[in-house]
Amino acid sequence: MKNTKDLGIWMDHQTAHLMEFTTDPIQTTTIDSEFTHEEKEQTLSRSENLMHNKEQHEQAAYYKELGELIRGYDEVILFGPTDAKVELFNFLRKDHRFSAIQIEIEQADKMTVNQQHAFVKAHFSKKLSLR
Repeated sequence: MKNTKDLGIWMDHQTAHLMEFTTDPIQTTTIDSEFTHEEKEQTLSRSENLMHNKEQHEQAAYYKELGELIRGYDEVILFGPTDAKVELFNFLRKDHRFSAIQIEIEQADKMTVNQQHAFVKAHFSKKLSLR
């Protein structure tokens, strides 16, 4: 049986909580998007087109940063309340370096850190029993 490195990511467009599935207590690493609500308001006051371009640029940088962290894993579950997880999945699928990584998506509501940890444990424990 091959040991796999498993990662759970609860995310929305502003924040991603990365949780590696291990036998140890799960630790959470947080990655924040640079495009904050305040920045959106400020940019929008100047130009809607400028705001949209800046938002796309910042979102791509956010997904790229997450992608670099995901590259070290074999299986990843993306979950959260927004379409950010689907956007990240599509972003990663365009890059052949992610083709060997099994990435799944599940809809989830806003969750506390403990709920996120329980979700990741349940997801990968179920998969572990099937391996």
